[in-house]
Amino acid sequence: MYAPIPRAMVGWQVLVVDDEPDSLDIAKRLMQMAGATVFTANNGEEGLNAVREKHPQLVLTDLSMPVMDGWGMLHALKQDRRTLDIPVIALTAHTMPGDRERAIVAGFHNHIPKPLDPTKFIQQLLNIVIDIPMLKEQLSIIA
Repeated sequence: MYAPIPRAMVGWQVLVVDDEPDSLDIAKRLMQMAGATVFTANNGEEGLNAVREKHPQLVLTDLSMPVMDGWGMLHALKQDRRTLDIPVIALTAHTMPGDRERAIVAGFHNHIPKPLDPTKFIQQLLNIVIDIPMLKEQLSIIA
């Protein structure tokens, strides 16, 4: 039996950017179960436009996508004073030694490996968010 998903993200607006429909759907559904309003985009360019329009509290993005990848989207977000403080977490199949460190040095707050594990995803996300002061204080509960 699975543990219930904590409703720790009630009132949050989150953007998920991924060109893989299954990953996008899993992340969206699980974060909605945790209470978040979730917007989606299929590539970094769409994601960049969505961030500028919706100004979410958190962005989760794949790294390897067509049109604009997650690296390019992160770079563009960090160059814009209106979006540079929005935390961005990488969702990636890049899990070789050094990949996490490379993502953090580039400006990602952390990364969650893909494929996403529906039984662990929200807890992985909360473990990361707890280390981001501006998001930790917005958690409905600490799980």
